[in-house]
Parts: sequence; C-alpha cells; structure tokens
Amino acid sequence: MSSAPRTKAVRVEDRGHVRILTLDRPERRNALDLADRIDLLAALRAAEVEARAVVLTGAGSVFSAGGDIRSMSQDRDVARQRLEVVNAVVRQLVTGERPVLAAVEGGAYGLGLALAAACDLVVAGRSATFSTSFGKIGLGPDTGLAYTLPRRVGQGRARELLLTVRTFDAAEAERIGAVETVVEDGTALDHAVELASRLAELSAPMVTGTRRILTQPDQSLDGVLAAEADLQVDLLAGRQFAEGRAAFLERRRPDFIGD
Repeated sequence: MSSAPRTKAVRVEDRGHVRILTLDRPERRNALDLADRIDLLAALRAAEVEARAVVLTGAGSVFSAGGDIRSMSQDRDVARQRLEVVNAVVRQLVTGERPVLAAVEGGAYGLGLALAAACDLVVAGRSATFSTSFGKIGLGPDTGLAYTLPRRVGQGRARELLLTVRTFDAAEAERIGAVETVVEDGTALDHAVELASRLAELSAPMVTGTRRILTQPDQSLDGVLAAEADLQVDLLAGRQFAEGRAAFLERRRPDFIGD
C-alpha cells in the first residue's frame, strides 16, 4: 500500500507585495525534520523572485519548537546532509535579496530561535518565550545561531544564553535585542506584515545594499566605509534615486515599485 502524499511544511500566502511563509506542522509544534527544511529553503528561494518582502511565522500556538528530535540521526552522513540544508536556509535568510521579518507567537526554541534571529526584524507576542535549547539534549547550536545571536545581543549575553540554555520571555528578548518589537498576543503576524509592507515600498536596491553592508565579512571601519561608498555610487547612478529625487522636488510620495 502506498503512503499518502506528503503535505508541504510551509504554507504560502501573499498580501500585496509581502509573502507570508507559515511553518505548518502545528501537530509537532512546527518542529522541522529534514524534508520540512528542504520545503522551507525552496519557499524562501521562491519568495526571493516573487515578492518584495517576506514574513516568516508558525501555525498554531508555537512559532517553532526547533528540530524534530525523532528524526535526528546519529549517522554522520545523514547529520551532515541535514546541517547542509539548514546552513543553506540561514544563508538565504541573512544574505538574500529580500528583507525577512519573523512573527513569533508562543515559543521559538533551538532551530526556531535561530530562524527568528536570522531575520532582519522580529515581532513577538507578549507571551512568547525563547531558548537556545540545543544544549538540553547535548547538542551545540546550529542554523547559524552562534553567528546571528551575538550580532543581536552581544558576545557576553549570547554566551550566557547558549551555555545555560535558559528560557527567557519576550520582555527580556526586547530589552537585550533578540527581538525588535513586542505586541499583544495574537497580533504579531499583522504587525509584521504591516512593517514588511512598508519595507516593500522602499527602493529594493537600497534595502538589498544596506542589508549586504550589515552582514558583509569585513565589519572594520574601513571595510564599512568602502562598502557604503560603493553602494552609494551605484544608487546615485540608478533609476530609483532619480525617482526619489524627483518625488522630493515635486513634493509627492516616490513610487519605487512601479519605477
């Protein structure tokens, strides 16, 4: 007897120029196995060319409980394949062309926290909770969390959260910089979509270029100054700056989408 066709792990919805990607494994608290991660990577890559901004969220009461522990293998080759996929996911989130926002309700643990931390901005419900959680089952961080978390909260705080594996709430997450905005429970997605819509109306080359400066390997003063200069020269010569300048002089709102 053949098995039933597998349901995709990511539900896709468009609101204007914003693509909403919903982790859709609520029966597993959106814990992701290898096939789920492949689905997520494909959805992120599609959004790159089909939308101007992306919101990542979770179905049900939890953003994501992390990796699906039942699916984890001690076989080195299987483990390596699994990690290659999540590495590709975090590269797409951090270095892709489109801004990505996370809308977190309930909890974001382990891989769930790593996905949120890799997004440009995080909006969380007031009751949301967070944990690095990998250490609770004897594993180290993955999905880029050892890279993204220190860039959000600083080296010392990231070290404390990764080593103690404690759970922290949305209020603390906002205070230390793990999330940007805390809103009433049940409204994180709407707030994130509203913010993403504003980003989608901006100049796409400006947004992409700014994100690249913030994530480029050389974060020295000279490295950043050089990257800023290269970007600004390109933008000044581009059509979207011409539209922005014309709109300013004509006292109207610039149309970067239709330009």
